Amino acid sequence: METLTTAFKEQIKQAVSLAKVSTVITPDNVYQESDAAILPLIDSMTDALMLPGSGVDGMENLEELLAKAESGKSCLLLLEHYSNMDLSMFSLLVRRAGGRGKDIDKAVIAIAGMKLNEDNPVVAAFASAYTRVVIYPSRSLEGLDAEQNKDELIRSNAINRAAMKKLEDLKVQGKLVLLFPTGTRYRPWDPSTKKGVREIDSYIRSYDYMCLIALNGEILHVQKTDMMNDAVSKDIVRITAGPVLSCAEFRSKAREAAEAAGIADKKQAAVDAVITELNLMHDEAEKKRKKP
Repeated sequence: METLTTAFKEQIKQAVSLAKVSTVITPDNVYQESDAAILPLIDSMTDALMLPGSGVDGMENLEELLAKAESGKSCLLLLEHYSNMDLSMFSLLVRRAGGRGKDIDKAVIAIAGMKLNEDNPVVAAFASAYTRVVIYPSRSLEGLDAEQNKDELIRSNAINRAAMKKLEDLKVQGKLVLLFPTGTRYRPWDPSTKKGVREIDSYIRSYDYMCLIALNGEILHVQKTDMMNDAVSKDIVRITAGPVLSCAEFRSKAREAAEAAGIADKKQAAVDAVITELNLMHDEAEKKRKKP
């Protein structure tokens, strides 16, 4: 295990040294295309940790979603989030799945949080391997004072306006917009990190179709310090893509259920419904997943 961890850390350092990601996010660079020089290294790191038996279930659902995107519909991928290698695992396994896997991966536009890109060179290096639109997350605004942090609030609004405008253009161009509904990695010692971010409701409201994606198996285990201290292990990783869902129908049912239960916050209720479904998918997939 120590040898595995040491090798992983050395590869991280190499990725950071190769990455050319923008260190400061502005309204002019919220759209960032994948770095072809970084992807092979991230693929190699991911491949070294995923054991035989890793793969994708529900590939036909992803192909159906891609077909809808190519017909001009706006489409979302909503993934569980456990580590900073979740997107790496999804990308590599989908490309290896055959069929239209490479087309699906090429169509993915990930939503990336600005603060992690600016403040953490390791996360920035990993993110640079994939095409993304950078936003200023609502969590980063918590605790900011309207007067003392006026310039930062102005900056956040400008970045998010530019990001939303870019997404409006991209979402009808055959793209699959990928989001982590919790907005952060799940930390077992902090149950709140499993809760969905309220703003996800706005995406569901604005898009036509979506697939929920469960991730089972962990090769990078979040720690209480930083990514350089995250623990690595080999595991059998399974990606489970749920059926293609109408965003409008899903959201309507969630809001109706909230109304019947006397829940006032309908937006949060829609996101909670996503998390509930992802938890069910994850638990069912875990029953079937072979353990190393």
